[in-house]
Amino acid sequence: MSASATGGSVKSYAAVDLGASSGRVMVGRAGRDSLELVEAHRFPNRPVRTPEGLRWDVLSLYAGVLDGLKAAGALGGGRVDSVGIDSWAVDHGLLDADGALLGNPVHYRDTRTEGVAEKVWATVPAAELYAATGLQYAPFNTLYQLIAARSSAQFAHAERLLLIPDLLTYWLTGEQGTELTNASTTQLIDPRTRDWSRDVADRLGIDLGLFAPLRRPGDPAGLLRPEVLEATGLSGPVPVTTVGSHDTASAVAAVPATGERFAYICTGTWSLAGLELGAPVLTEASRAANFTNELGLDGTVRYLRNIMGLWLLQECVRAWGDPDLGELLRGAAAVPALRSVVDAGDSAFLAPGRMPERIAEACRESGQPVPRTPAETTRCILDSLALAHRRAVAEAQALADHPVDVVHIVGGGTRNALLCQLTADACGLPVVAGPAEAAALGNVLVQARAHGLVGDRASMRRLLVRTQPLVRYEPQGDPEAWRAAEARLAGR
Repeated sequence: MSASATGGSVKSYAAVDLGASSGRVMVGRAGRDSLELVEAHRFPNRPVRTPEGLRWDVLSLYAGVLDGLKAAGALGGGRVDSVGIDSWAVDHGLLDADGALLGNPVHYRDTRTEGVAEKVWATVPAAELYAATGLQYAPFNTLYQLIAARSSAQFAHAERLLLIPDLLTYWLTGEQGTELTNASTTQLIDPRTRDWSRDVADRLGIDLGLFAPLRRPGDPAGLLRPEVLEATGLSGPVPVTTVGSHDTASAVAAVPATGERFAYICTGTWSLAGLELGAPVLTEASRAANFTNELGLDGTVRYLRNIMGLWLLQECVRAWGDPDLGELLRGAAAVPALRSVVDAGDSAFLAPGRMPERIAEACRESGQPVPRTPAETTRCILDSLALAHRRAVAEAQALADHPVDVVHIVGGGTRNALLCQLTADACGLPVVAGPAEAAALGNVLVQARAHGLVGDRASMRRLLVRTQPLVRYEPQGDPEAWRAAEARLAGR
């Protein structure tokens, strides 16, 4: 793409986007009136079960990042203008006094945090913890991981804790920092001050000196080290730019909204459904509904609920021997709607393994027809996700007193037309699906903004509307069927 074709300067940005099952390096070419994304390299992210528990293979991930940056350079003639990294939240590496990694990071689905929350609440009651940090209860929050690790030899030798994107940034640049949107998932950040909650940390005996200084999206994060330039073939200097390093923060930045009355659902392994607000909602009703207040770009709050997401289908597909997904979805579309539904937010579905059997057991225990075929199970999953999306969008509006006119679905779930249509039907609102690569695009846009090519969030979103393919789904069918299914699931 030439600069003359777009009416201005175009720069290339490498977006490292790491998910729970794969990582990729994307090249975003951005200008004032143009935005395109090309995949440079994709690599697997395969957790490893060791005798100690479930671990991330972070060295393999780093090797994939280096290979991806080399591929990105090949696409750009040996040059990229900046690099940004985003990933999943809460997990981290511990470093010793020399800056060396003390062990492979623990996977958030590891069982080490079982029963830890109750120990924390004995010191800081759950209501006080929520009022201070605004974070929903999830057994894998970084806070609970730290308490679980406190008696370990590894933790005793730790001098620094770096969240996953910050760890990889450190290896690329030699500079340490803690990016704010991801730090807000640790349950140690006050969403009102956008700084550490020192009272919570002090009461629980957590040394905040473990964390590197906070960085905000758009801040410089150093330059690629000479050894990295040599390994990737990139021409230096190459800056690393801090982005919304929690992938959901980057994805929400890439929601192509044209106003403020919108809800979003970031879909993938998880569904993150909620609102973009100007201030946190820290009420007891919000805590009881298990909504979280995570931080976003420009002082915004991502007020959302975690839903199990397409993890349910991914695990079933794995158990079925990886059948053709298109055929599976066509079969699911032919199954009667809302025959059986499960609670897609239930932590009983958090661990891997036996997912079809566990879904069948949940249906049997609730007195509903038990899915017998992959198509029936798939329809159960998609109906259940749409129902969970409905509940989250409705409750978020009520709790935040923030009505919406449209639901934006971004991420991998945008490719699932059946899920998008079911979500529109369940919510009774139009759904705009796209972009599929929201996290990578948000990553690129924050880099481009830091380098003066893009304006404020509204300008970023206008650029997305102009340049990205979007599909609109209008609600169909009988709204009463969804209300009845919701009541059935609640046991009413």
